[in-house]
Amino acid sequence: MRISDKWTDYELIDTSDEERLERWGNVILIRPDPQIIWKDSKSADEWKTAHARYIRSQNGGGSWDYRRKLPESWQISYGELKFLVKPTGFKHTGLFPEQAVNWDYCSEMIKKAGKPVNVLNLFAYTGGATLACAKAGASVCHCDAVKGMVDWARTNAKLSGLSEKPIRWIVDDANKFIKREIRRGTRYDGIILDPPSYGRGTNGEMWKIEDCIYGLMSDITELLSEKPLFVVLNSYTTGLSPSVMDYLMQMTVGKRFKITINSEEIGLPVSQTGLALPCGNTSIARFG
Repeated sequence: MRISDKWTDYELIDTSDEERLERWGNVILIRPDPQIIWKDSKSADEWKTAHARYIRSQNGGGSWDYRRKLPESWQISYGELKFLVKPTGFKHTGLFPEQAVNWDYCSEMIKKAGKPVNVLNLFAYTGGATLACAKAGASVCHCDAVKGMVDWARTNAKLSGLSEKPIRWIVDDANKFIKREIRRGTRYDGIILDPPSYGRGTNGEMWKIEDCIYGLMSDITELLSEKPLFVVLNSYTTGLSPSVMDYLMQMTVGKRFKITINSEEIGLPVSQTGLALPCGNTSIARFG
């Protein structure tokens, strides 16, 4: 497992009974996580003093139970990158801290490239990978189907002092955008994909990762430059195990390029136990 263990402004304090106890800057939140099937004692004091807890509804969705006063939004940092975080109606805060291990990988590849690097970030959410790649010196195309997420990413870029970096902000369905980029002859040295398990495009197009991911991965091979650096595919879908993602990468990107693949779980360290909580899978293709 590759672990995101360089955070100072985020901490996974404890886990028990389908819940995470987390520190986001100075704010303590309790959020649901169904994979946490163990029922530990919840001995950490923060379980009792948390600012808010997200409670799932039996009918789907849920709501926040605010126990202490907290700001509507606040900032946290990862190195020199700054992010606006806030509790949303879907239990999320606008950031997936486990992804920092992928941000670091892409940053290092860009810095070592010795050439101008063009990166495409698909399903780019609030821009963690976009900011990391731009900070490392790449030109980045940030694409997400939700305008509010792209606006949030722009805010994060501004907070991080990266507003003047060469970042294209695109609100579009990923599949449609890829096909237009292919027709335009645009090429990328690095491609990052973090697709949802389920979703809808800008015009209500239905996305289900098991049905759509092969076609998407086949299409992105046509966007790669002659000497690309990396393709990073992340998934939170249970059916896309590291072995399945490894096979998928070989059957798409590997059919056109000679690649080395590393497919593993990514995770976060848990302070209370010294263990690591798995938080999805990532498959990385390196070229040459």
